[in-house]
Amino acid sequence: MTLDKAFELLQVQADFGGFYNRNSARLILAEVHKEHGQVAVDKLIHDLHLDRVFGFAPGTEFKPMA
Repeated sequence: MTLDKAFELLQVQADFGGFYNRNSARLILAEVHKEHGQVAVDKLIHDLHLDRVFGFAPGTEFKPMA
């Protein structure tokens, strides 16, 4: 997944907010972490204000669910 696509998908999740959208955002961030690393995840959290919307803190590692 490209960072641009991740940004678009996360923007939709942030606009809706809510529990299910938070889980979707976690999955997207896990994929970004896998492909692009923690710096990219932290930038998306900052740029989309996901700390305020979902309570995601920069530095949090999002790993795919097993």
